[in-house]
Amino acid sequence: MLQDQQILRIPGPSPIPPSVQRAMSQPMIGHRGQETSQMIKSIGPRLKKVFGTSQEVAMITGSGTAGLETAVVNIVQPGDEVLVIVTGAFGERFTKICEAYNIKTHQLDVEWGQALNPANVKQFVQNHPEIKAVFSTYCETSTGILNPIKELAEAVREVSDALIVIDGVSCVGGVETKMDEWGIDLMVTGSQKAFMLPAGLTFVAASERAWNVIETNEQPRFYLDLKKYRDNLLKDTTPFTPALSLLFGLEQVLQLIEDEGLEQVYARHQLMMNMTRAAFKALDIPLLTSDAFASPTVTAVQPDDFDAEAFRKVIKQQFGLTIAGGQQHLSGKIFRIGHMGYCSPADILQTLGAMEIGLKMIGKEIELGKGVAAAQQIYLKEGAIV
Repeated sequence: MLQDQQILRIPGPSPIPPSVQRAMSQPMIGHRGQETSQMIKSIGPRLKKVFGTSQEVAMITGSGTAGLETAVVNIVQPGDEVLVIVTGAFGERFTKICEAYNIKTHQLDVEWGQALNPANVKQFVQNHPEIKAVFSTYCETSTGILNPIKELAEAVREVSDALIVIDGVSCVGGVETKMDEWGIDLMVTGSQKAFMLPAGLTFVAASERAWNVIETNEQPRFYLDLKKYRDNLLKDTTPFTPALSLLFGLEQVLQLIEDEGLEQVYARHQLMMNMTRAAFKALDIPLLTSDAFASPTVTAVQPDDFDAEAFRKVIKQQFGLTIAGGQQHLSGKIFRIGHMGYCSPADILQTLGAMEIGLKMIGKEIELGKGVAAAQQIYLKEGAIV
């Protein structure tokens, strides 16, 4: 193994394209100068397309969690009642943020590995008519499920005016997102996942319904005040010092997405998911999630006859290949493969080939090449360029 060769296949941070690295290494410019205003003006409309919205998308210097906290402090205040749907570790983060702000928080727990059921959420909201907002993840990174947020929004709106707030950190930019059409009121994502950047930027967009609430919400906030970001975006600037190097990179990321085409980006992520899942099915190694709700950006595998941590260790040692482990009660019981952003079917074939050797090395009885062959068949069927 080459000492400085690392293969990163975790669900974020994800690899960074060379052209984005080059863009981020540009000389620094003044953050209040004309060049920065022109860059922000260029980024805005392109970012809206990824979100599927006509609303302004705030670019906040901070992690994805800063974006989640931004959503909370702008639409609810102490004493308000909210519902948090928890389908994994990151759903619980909304609960912790809400409780930190003395928000009356109901938590609807879903078995890890399962997607939320919109009918169950609808019933819960009906039984608690004072709920002001419903929080959910889109892709639950810890389990590899993609929640049906369109159906969630439809179900809630049938019985309530509660705002729909979605954590899209680990999938926006890699899966279809139609915020306006689906009735999503706040959508949050981060830079280090499908956006192919280092951590350090979070993006937040709000609907007209959300803005009506934000304008009258008396919850104190300063740095995370969405009104400041919206008002400054309309003047092609930011309220506070932006992470300029990341914005250089973001401009190039959006160019790469446009060059490939959004629909093609989504199809590539779907193809990589299908290849990965087919490989483990062929090897008779269980997957944590069903095909119906599997995420195109991360796959969770739940082995039943070998040690997930020993497997992760050997492929890291042999190939410099890093995959993620499980979280909380799934720690040591699953492993997770990220396939988002700067990742291609060729990368998946490389990853699967190395993983098959790793399986043999820890004593798992498999037929070498069987998983790779299944992935190859999927590629020939769904992805081959003719």
